[in-house]
Amino acid sequence: MMKEIKIIKNRSDIGAGTRGSDMGVDAIEIAAINQNNDFFNRFDYEDVITENESVYNKKNNSFGKQINSVFNQCKRLSNHVKVNLQEGKFPIVLSGDHSSALGTISGVKAANPNKRVGVVWIDAHGDLHTPYTSPSGNIHGMPLGAVISDDNLDCQINDVDRDTTEIWDRMKNIGMPGQKALPEDIVFFGVRDTEEPEEKQMEKYGIKNYMVAEVRYRGLEVCVNEALEKLSDCDIIYVSFDVDAMDCDMISYGTGTPVPKGFDDKEIVKIINGLLASKKVACVEFVEVNPLLDLKGNKMAETAFKVLEEVAKTIQAL
Repeated sequence: MMKEIKIIKNRSDIGAGTRGSDMGVDAIEIAAINQNNDFFNRFDYEDVITENESVYNKKNNSFGKQINSVFNQCKRLSNHVKVNLQEGKFPIVLSGDHSSALGTISGVKAANPNKRVGVVWIDAHGDLHTPYTSPSGNIHGMPLGAVISDDNLDCQINDVDRDTTEIWDRMKNIGMPGQKALPEDIVFFGVRDTEEPEEKQMEKYGIKNYMVAEVRYRGLEVCVNEALEKLSDCDIIYVSFDVDAMDCDMISYGTGTPVPKGFDDKEIVKIINGLLASKKVACVEFVEVNPLLDLKGNKMAETAFKVLEEVAKTIQAL
């Protein structure tokens, strides 16, 4: 039976340090239109209400920028994802910045409270920071820190105020109280730009990172199958694809924090499709396309759309 896909459009960029990823969803749609591709007419969709205007708010929380609005955004997104999963649909979430992943994973867990959730994180960054460890205070670097509900106080560098602490604690309990995924049920692909607090967490929990060179040397299929074996005790899997996992010199600089020496788009498709073949994947998310930073026209969005179309075909064929 063909899977019914629901596109969830979350045009929010308030968790990022650079504005513009809120336009990423529209840039991907424009890429489809320019190819005379009716992809976005073939699937039902929902728009998540945003509060991007919060970037103009002069009052800001220490080491958790726009944290109240990011919390609200993640709550809304969590509910969209939860409802669609409960209705038996397959959500493909198109988001702006990567703080959204906390909302999406919380929604996956809320729809499956008694199931063990695995996370495959295809990204240049680990995003395991918390307000206590973040050098920037940008929450797109913190979603997994909240997902595993570990403040990493051993690596604390920031003196966080009470308001930020209270909202951060509420963020860790979106959807349902406590951890949404165990840290040992997280697998990284392509992570190559991390800070010491994140590296300590990766070491502490044994989070496997399939770096680009390893995937190419050992073989993509071998690494994907090994990742699935590592997640074999998980009932369902969430896949997060940050476009900065791709090589910025080869593809485009159209993302907030580009990093060289990443994957190409064909490798991304093979990784995601290999994971989908397990039939455990319940939700896929695409994030961090920023057309304002693209020096090649709309190249990043065009590449993201190529990946999106191939992934959607595989989901429908399951």
